Amino acid sequence: MLIGLVRDSVMQCFCHTCRAPGILPVATEIRCQEKSRGGLSYEVILAEPAPNVPVPKRPVTPGKNVSVEDIEQKLKAAEERRISLEARKMAEISIKLAKVEEATRKKDEITNEFITQTKEQLETKMEHHVEKREAIISDMKEKLKIHAQEIEKTRETLEQQKAYEQKAIEEKLKTAQALRDENIKKMLDRLKEHNTIKIAEIKSQNNQLENQKLEEKARIIENKLYAAEQNREKELLKKIEKVQKLERRAEVVRQNKAQTQDIDGLQNLIASSG
Repeated sequence: MLIGLVRDSVMQCFCHTCRAPGILPVATEIRCQEKSRGGLSYEVILAEPAPNVPVPKRPVTPGKNVSVEDIEQKLKAAEERRISLEARKMAEISIKLAKVEEATRKKDEITNEFITQTKEQLETKMEHHVEKREAIISDMKEKLKIHAQEIEKTRETLEQQKAYEQKAIEEKLKTAQALRDENIKKMLDRLKEHNTIKIAEIKSQNNQLENQKLEEKARIIENKLYAAEQNREKELLKKIEKVQKLERRAEVVRQNKAQTQDIDGLQNLIASSG
């Protein structure tokens, strides 16, 4: 639209210049300059008109009559020359305007190409960022899964160890009881010849000693089991706290991911609406 207005203005100025008496046609210059980013300024410069120059008159040949038909032919020829001159000027102006349009088109192409490349680079960076973030989240999930498996494995190992120790203690108690019974039986066999009171006293003393020893051993074993249970509970509490911290960290990561997805959706909505 702007180029059409410039073309119309140039045509009007040119027609007025050519029709003005005593002024010769002059060359017209059109300048295109980029004033700001994305904007062009067109400037049409017309040369100063030449001063009035008297047109030399052709001497009238004496004795020759000029007819009306000759005058009309001359006027017609002059009109044809004027039309030809105007057509040549209009062709030159059209060529210059075509160059301006071509420059504008090239500038628009360069601008569109720059916009397209910038958009592709941004999209590539965003895709790389999303892939990197998803890889980090996946790695954290895998580590948490492995850590949970290790905790479960440790718990099962402790349970197995506890069962094994309990079984070993029961076996030792059974063996001790069998040895005690065997010793008592041997002592009774050796002391059959003694009187009943002496045998009863010895048996009672042996029973008391054995009971004291068994009680002492049982108390020591119970203390060891209690200490082992306390240590196991402390270890489990520590590992549970670590798991809870990892779960809280994973929850923060999920929340950040959700917020990032909301921001990306909002940016896409703004971009699509723009």
